[in-house]
Amino acid sequence: MRIAQIAPLFESVPPRLYGGTERVVSYLTEELIRQGHQVTLFASGDSITSAELVPCTSRALRLDPDVRDPIPHHTLMLDKVRERAADFDILHFHIDYLHFPLFRSKAVRTVTTLHGRQDLADHMPLYRRFSDMPLISISNAQRTPLGSANFVGTVHHGLPLDLHKPSGRPAGGYLAFLGRISPEKRPDRAIAIARAAGLPLKIAAKIDKVDESFFREVIAPLLEGTEIEFVGEINERSKTEFLGRAAGLLFPIDWPEPFGLVMIEAMACGTPVLAFPGGSSPGDHRRPADRAHRLEH
Repeated sequence: MRIAQIAPLFESVPPRLYGGTERVVSYLTEELIRQGHQVTLFASGDSITSAELVPCTSRALRLDPDVRDPIPHHTLMLDKVRERAADFDILHFHIDYLHFPLFRSKAVRTVTTLHGRQDLADHMPLYRRFSDMPLISISNAQRTPLGSANFVGTVHHGLPLDLHKPSGRPAGGYLAFLGRISPEKRPDRAIAIARAAGLPLKIAAKIDKVDESFFREVIAPLLEGTEIEFVGEINERSKTEFLGRAAGLLFPIDWPEPFGLVMIEAMACGTPVLAFPGGSSPGDHRRPADRAHRLEH
C-alpha cells in the first residue's frame, strides 16, 4: 500500500530526546516499510527515516528559538499533504484534529490516531460535527469521553523487540521518574514518595516553556540535598541503562493518561512500574489525589 504518515512538527521523527508521539510514528513507519509498504513521512526536516521524507520545517519546532506559533507551520504541512493526497491509499494523521475540515471529503482514505487526552469540553462539539472522520484510540480509556466519535479501533503502543533488554540487576538502588515536568505528571509527588520510601530518586525529564514556572516554583525547591537528582532530558540510547538500573519507575499521574509509553519502556527493561490510576493506567477508582494524601502522609 501507499501510505502517508503525517507527524507533528514539534519534534523530529524519531525525537532526539523526549517525544512520545513522534517516537511512535517512527516505530510504525519503519515497521510498515519492513513489511513492504511504500511510506511517505511528512515531518520536520531533521527527521531520520527509511521512508520518503517530505520536510515540512527545517528542524523540530521545539528546537527552533525563532518559532513562537506552531499553527502556521502545521497549516503549511497540511497544504503539502493536500497537494499529494492522490498519491496515497491511506493518509494516517497524528496531529489531533487540525486536518478535519480540509480532508473531510476524503474521510474514507484517512485514519487519525489520537495521542492526547480527549476529556476536555472543548473537544465535544468538534467531534460531533466531524463524526465521519475515522479515529484510532491508543487505549480504551482514551475514547470514553467521546461517545459519538467514529472510533474504528484501539491500537496500543508497542516497542521494537530489540530496543530494550532487561538486565535483571537493578544495581542503581534508585527510583526513576522519566518523561516531562508538568503539574499533571506530578514529579513533586514522585519526590515525596521517594523520600517516604527512603530511596534516592533520579528525574530524567524535559521542561517545556509552558512548564518552566512550575519547575522553578514547585520542583526546583524540592531538589535540595543529594537524594533527589534532576538529570534532565535523556536520549533513547540512555533509557535502557537509566530504567534498567532503577529499582522501580514512579508514575504518580494526576490526569487521564491516554497511554503512558514510559510504562512499557520500563517493563521492557524489566523494571516494575508504580503508577496511580488515571486513564489508561489501571487501578482502583479512588481519585489519585486521595491516594497521594495517603502515601505522602
